[in-house]
Amino acid sequence: MLKKIDTGLADPKVAATLKKLHARARGDVWKFARALPAVALARARGRNIFDAMAPHFKDAYIPVDPDQGKLLYVTARAIEAKTIVEFGTSFAISTIYLAAAARANGGRVIGTEMEPTKVKAARANVAEAGLAQFVDIREGDAMKTLAALEHQIDFLLLDGWKDIYLPMIKMLSPKMRAGAVVLADNIFTFKKTLRPYVAHMQDRTNGFESVTLPIGHGMEYSVRLS
Repeated sequence: MLKKIDTGLADPKVAATLKKLHARARGDVWKFARALPAVALARARGRNIFDAMAPHFKDAYIPVDPDQGKLLYVTARAIEAKTIVEFGTSFAISTIYLAAAARANGGRVIGTEMEPTKVKAARANVAEAGLAQFVDIREGDAMKTLAALEHQIDFLLLDGWKDIYLPMIKMLSPKMRAGAVVLADNIFTFKKTLRPYVAHMQDRTNGFESVTLPIGHGMEYSVRLS
């Protein structure tokens, strides 16, 4: 019997969809610049900067870059992750990297996204990549949509609103198996906001071994100890 070849990220549909989406994402730089005045005003008034950013990012990609995407893929493959959870799906660039790994591992990705228009586009992008059967994108508040997960988590990506990382990991860590991996994005970009999260993950008494990787805008790579 011939062994089935896992084409992974080289799968033509996956590669073509990712190439298209990364190209579109590169055109979104101006949207970040557009949000800067609102963020500065929120900081000056002591308000939540993410509330100020939200209206500007409803149609922004906010993706992982190709190197980060490959890190997601190879990590999920290395630990043979079957239940992969993603906080912050956006247009599904990171979802596609994770779903390619889930397909090879015999698993699935559970994604979450607040914006209805992004949910619709994300599902279409995943389908275009030929990975729809390996992905469940849930619409709504992730603290609610992920609260009742039934399966033990093997891999978790945190790439949604940064002030939710800490409550999210506190909610989900009891559902993570020993050896599960957590990758959290934008550690350098939102250094102040994410300082409590990083401190929590790097304190071994909280059940993780963790290191900050200088990839993209900084990623916290954490492994569940028990």
